[in-house]
Amino acid sequence: MQKTTKELIDGQALSKLQYTTFFVCFVMNILDGMDVMVISYCASAIASSWQVGPEELGMVFSSGLAGMMIGAMFLAPFADHIGRKRMILISAFLMGASVLMTAWSQTITQLIFLRFLSGIGIGSMLASTATLTAEYAPDRKKDFWVSFVLSGYPVGAVITGMVSANVVPEYGWAVMFILAGLASFICLPLIYFLLAESIYYYLKKQPKGALHLVNKILGRMEHVALDSLPEIELKSSGIPVNKLLNKEYSMPTLQLWTALFMAFGCLYFLLSWIPKLTEATGLSMSLAIYAGTVFNMGAFFGIISQGYISSRMGIKRTVALFLGITGILMATFKMFIGSNTLLFVIGLLGFTLQGGFVGLYVVAARIYPTEFRTTGLGWAIGVGRLGGVIGPALGGVLIGIGLSMAENFMIFSIPVILAGLITFYLASTKLS
Repeated sequence: MQKTTKELIDGQALSKLQYTTFFVCFVMNILDGMDVMVISYCASAIASSWQVGPEELGMVFSSGLAGMMIGAMFLAPFADHIGRKRMILISAFLMGASVLMTAWSQTITQLIFLRFLSGIGIGSMLASTATLTAEYAPDRKKDFWVSFVLSGYPVGAVITGMVSANVVPEYGWAVMFILAGLASFICLPLIYFLLAESIYYYLKKQPKGALHLVNKILGRMEHVALDSLPEIELKSSGIPVNKLLNKEYSMPTLQLWTALFMAFGCLYFLLSWIPKLTEATGLSMSLAIYAGTVFNMGAFFGIISQGYISSRMGIKRTVALFLGITGILMATFKMFIGSNTLLFVIGLLGFTLQGGFVGLYVVAARIYPTEFRTTGLGWAIGVGRLGGVIGPALGGVLIGIGLSMAENFMIFSIPVILAGLITFYLASTKLS
């Protein structure tokens, strides 16, 4: 009997095509991190140049996050109709064009609009690359490879921070947006020539020549060709959202949404405001930018470590531990201001907060059955992003009324601790 595609992928060693797919998706998430964080690293320079206050900058940050929510919930699903590769190409082009045009923006309104557009591309890119990676990774290594691809996000943020520290003080903030936009355009050929379309997309949609296209990919993976297309490989998703709130899933769904909302709010408050807040403590602009870089460098190691620890401790306990430590560090942040350990603590915050945050994606993927897992994950991210929209805007208001860095950190420690507790007590038998 002919093996299914799933059995072929799960039963053999990874091929060059799969490694290439993971690498390209990793690079695309590096671009994601670059395009999200470039505004944060340039915020002080923009505020100084345009004479704008923290409330207006908060709206700029939030507009990008609102775009990410729209992109993840409403643009990315079109990948099921046009293919994952095409959607990744569209996302990269949208990111590159909007980020590049930002360099020539003249008003806050233009900046808000362009950040919203780039956010749509960023949100769609994240969802599309994670999906494509999951569909090419064997089950036994799926969690690792998806986490690896997502870890490209903080890598991009680190690269942007290092470049910004040298470029912004010397050449101005607009040059950073030119560089970030060009990076996306340069990667378009990388996507087109190296990235393979998802086999599962061909099997689900079965466009003209699908069997030939599938066998061409299987050949590159050194797998046996299919004799014919299966009648059903993946069922079409027509599950209404209320499935997430039926008797079995209502409690874990609401708990997950609440935890993600709070974690998103805290994370994006820190991502958006760390450079400017640390500058307010007396650090130079360059060192303030490096604070954001250290935060995201810690995130890369935190994401990888969380995946390793979760496989031994269980995902609920690991996420709760990471988020709980984050809350304690934020609540006691005042102790470290002015000391030599400040940058180390910021890196540790990146390690624990982003490690725990990415763990919530794993929680979402495990709670729901295959029949509506995509719907569950998409809505969890969408609801969580509302917290990401509110967090930076609230931070702008709090800074605007004169609260100190330590006071802001103490306020935002509350939701992240609550997110950890909610995750620990999440009512699902599918989690340990």
